[in-house]
Amino acid sequence: MRHPILLSAALLGAITLTACDRSGDAQVQRALQDVNVVDETNLNDVMLTVADPGEAVNYFLRASANDPGRIDLMRGLAKSLVRARRASEAVTAWQAVVDHEDSTVTDQVDLADALIRNNDWDGAEVALDAIPPTHESFKRYRLEAMVADSNEEWSNADSFYETAAGLTTSPAGVLNNWGFSKLTRGDYAAAERLFTDALRNDRDLFTAKNNLVLARGAQRNYDLPVIPMTQIERAQLLHTLALTAIKQNDVTIGRGLLREAIDTHPQHFEAAVRSLRALEDNVTN
Repeated sequence: MRHPILLSAALLGAITLTACDRSGDAQVQRALQDVNVVDETNLNDVMLTVADPGEAVNYFLRASANDPGRIDLMRGLAKSLVRARRASEAVTAWQAVVDHEDSTVTDQVDLADALIRNNDWDGAEVALDAIPPTHESFKRYRLEAMVADSNEEWSNADSFYETAAGLTTSPAGVLNNWGFSKLTRGDYAAAERLFTDALRNDRDLFTAKNNLVLARGAQRNYDLPVIPMTQIERAQLLHTLALTAIKQNDVTIGRGLLREAIDTHPQHFEAAVRSLRALEDNVTN
């Protein structure tokens, strides 16, 4: 009579061991899945930052095809298309993200950004209007300012640029954009102040240096500003200043600035040489 009891106990022990083995396997699989998720997240980050844009697009296309509906992969594809300068495709990708049930207000902002890159200003305005006023971010107000600029709503543009500048610790880019807005309106003194502010925040922003020279030249101030610049940058800025002077019929000053630009550049400055040759040929004729 004891044998059946012993057999039952043995079977129970075997079942228990099997259950433990299966439980252990499940734990191992979960651990491996967690590791895979971490590895994939790191790879996604690499693809969105340092990878070649075209390679990143292909990666996220494959990943999205293998796991359709995952919004993180859909965002990765949309961001990669923006990086690859494939604007129309980026708009389609961001629209798919926005239509996803797990989309956020930030996705709507990114859709507006893609629409602007695709030169669809009306579409961008519609996208921005759909964002609740409670959502306040640097990118949202920077885009609002750009749309207001395109509509020549100057007061709104100034308000949005000011708000955007206050929402970032790196305002040089938005200050430069604001200055360019002032430059196109003919408010050269205000533009000069904003470009100077931009360079105070980022002394290496060459676009702001060039725009600053344009603003000064428009006021017939043909002296280079006292700002940090390399020898090559100095030559390039002199060239910009020369062209501004010539455009305003200050031809003699422009000719002198072109010659100075050519002499300043450490290599052969082909653009300035062509400008000087064209100017002299025009005067001769």
